[in-house]
Amino acid sequence: MKVRVAVNGFGTIGKRVADAIARQPDMTLVGVTKTRPSFEAGRAREKGYPLFVAGSADVAEFEKAGLPVAGTLADLLGRVDLVVDAAPDKVGKENRRLYEAAGVKAIFQGGEKADVAEVSFNALGNFAAARGKRFVRVVSCNTTGLARAASVLRPAWGIGRWDATLVRRASDPAESKKGPINGILPTFHLPSHHGPDVRTIFPDLPIATTAVVVPTTLMHVHVNHVRLERAPADVAEVLAAFRRTPRFHLFAPWERVDGTPQVMEYARDRGIGFNDMMENVIWEDGVRLDDRDLYFFQAIHQESIVVPENIDAIRAMLDLAPDAATSIARTDRALGLAPA
Repeated sequence: MKVRVAVNGFGTIGKRVADAIARQPDMTLVGVTKTRPSFEAGRAREKGYPLFVAGSADVAEFEKAGLPVAGTLADLLGRVDLVVDAAPDKVGKENRRLYEAAGVKAIFQGGEKADVAEVSFNALGNFAAARGKRFVRVVSCNTTGLARAASVLRPAWGIGRWDATLVRRASDPAESKKGPINGILPTFHLPSHHGPDVRTIFPDLPIATTAVVVPTTLMHVHVNHVRLERAPADVAEVLAAFRRTPRFHLFAPWERVDGTPQVMEYARDRGIGFNDMMENVIWEDGVRLDDRDLYFFQAIHQESIVVPENIDAIRAMLDLAPDAATSIARTDRALGLAPA
């Protein structure tokens, strides 16, 4: 029997999560919501996803646009076991009371504060912690990337100290009203909030982060210096650990991937999802080891990296998989991230 799932908000994250749910063998996408007509609402209809209205949306406005709706958010919540909240940042906290009243479980995104949920979630980091929970928060794109890397490094060599600088994209590609257009903006909250957010997954992780915003829309890049507690044999051992872990993609020097433009060109060639890159990207040439000091770059595609995490959170909350490895493998096969 498939579980019934809704997506509240069909924007950058919501439309990707909706497609991912529709591909899972143990899930049914019951419907998605929009607050106003848009091309994305039209795409939902074209894909056969029942369209519901949320917030103070005007049903007549949808009908005028030729977008018949199946009902309201309240109607949708009455038909599902769980809802993925993909509303704009800070709206999820307001929506929680609606989910509580409807008696449905909910997943929130990393734009919400951690206290919106019972647990923050990363599939490699703490899958079991979300089992059976009513409200779970999938951490942000940057936190997801850092937590995945921590899931590789901590058990293998231990982490004594981690300093990371996040070179952050200014906006998503479709956002035309954000900047900077020409500039580099330091984040003056030092250290940045990303380190504490990683500790919602690994409470004892000694990580400190700083961030700058740069005029690009493609990806984030993390510049990492990790003081390990035990020295790996060599860089090859570190690369092998990343390579055998799901949701990491390593580029070899011969592939001539100099930076994020080539990464996203690779993603377009591969054609997964919305031509997305859901894995942590590691450049083999960008990993260095000096005894216990590990240095590495990783790139994070902000539009898609949390998509498989949402799917695994559903499985954890609804007890659809015995462990993280089983859920991750099932998710990744369905999304094309692993061989079928």
